[in-house]
Amino acid sequence: MTDLPGFFSTLGFPQELSNPNVHTRWMHRCLELASLAAGQTAPNPMVGCVVLNQGVVVGEGFHPGAGQPHAEVFALAQAGGRAKGATLYVNLEPCNHTGRTPPCTEAIIRAGISQVVVGMVDPDPRVSGSGIQRLRQTGIEVKVGVEEAACQRLNEAFVQRVTCHRPLGLLKYAMTLDGKIAATSGHSAWVTGPVARAAVHQLRATCDAVVVGGNTVRRDNPRLTSHGHSSHNPLRVVMSRRLDLPDQANLWHTQAVPTVVFTTAQADPAQQQQLTAQGVEVVALPTLTPRLVTNQLYQRGCAVVLWECGGRLAAEAIKDSVIDKLWAFVAPKLVGGEAAPGPVGDLGIQHMGQALALERTTWRTLGDDLLLEAYLCPPALD
Repeated sequence: MTDLPGFFSTLGFPQELSNPNVHTRWMHRCLELASLAAGQTAPNPMVGCVVLNQGVVVGEGFHPGAGQPHAEVFALAQAGGRAKGATLYVNLEPCNHTGRTPPCTEAIIRAGISQVVVGMVDPDPRVSGSGIQRLRQTGIEVKVGVEEAACQRLNEAFVQRVTCHRPLGLLKYAMTLDGKIAATSGHSAWVTGPVARAAVHQLRATCDAVVVGGNTVRRDNPRLTSHGHSSHNPLRVVMSRRLDLPDQANLWHTQAVPTVVFTTAQADPAQQQQLTAQGVEVVALPTLTPRLVTNQLYQRGCAVVLWECGGRLAAEAIKDSVIDKLWAFVAPKLVGGEAAPGPVGDLGIQHMGQALALERTTWRTLGDDLLLEAYLCPPALD
């Protein structure tokens, strides 16, 4: 099994420091605990909690998934009576409302905690600021904003889901140094090496859904799982207007990992029946666009949607403004050929001044390959 907290540290989340400030040190531990549930908490955030009494950890916990107790509850239960007079660290503001679980603020108050250190304010309007206010009203000292940038990064998908009412869209592709994702024949296994492919499997374990088009199913017959790197696998999503899909495919094996196919009224009824018989969910939409599919996935509670599609669908997703972040793998290989496909299809760009810009770019090596991580700049306002 992959160490997901370690995987998150390679994405820019902080690692334990040798002599850190005490608040920073324990907030880092909260982030490490929170990431243990990566990919499993949507639509909830990832939250970790540490209870410290006189410099000794007396309780730890993390939120394992929606409907289950929050991180603070696990940490306080482990601490028991030792929570009285202690300091509680948590990377997200404790909730102060009753949802599927009772308010964490009341559990903190009952436990006799004297100080609470919060990484970031919860953007959810049901919580935002009220949890902090409730704790302060009872005389608990509250410090806010410790390692806030790192806390925001960890829960960037949750923040977007709450503020924009849309999952975070992540486009991943692997290309050769000359910008090809396959040879002229369409053969694409493998562009990158084993280290890079393992990183993709780990990435899937942190996502709620992974989307491909019909061409990917026909040509590559992918599994789209985390390949044993985690017990969590994302919902597998296929977009196909007419259901011109193979009768047999790895994605139709749904005993362990579900698959949903989004299509239209033009779909082949016989193929729909065939897929349904194999346990595949088939959903017909008025029109099949990345935006409508993203809306459907939002309604299903998804926070992170990974697009592992071909160039045509990637371009449609970008133009539909559902892609926020890119993972672009670059292999030290040359394929050549004018007909060899690239990672992104036609965007309608006629000159370089129209090129879509990326920001917050980082590079790292994975074996012999390079990985660029970046965010699409938001469109300029008219």
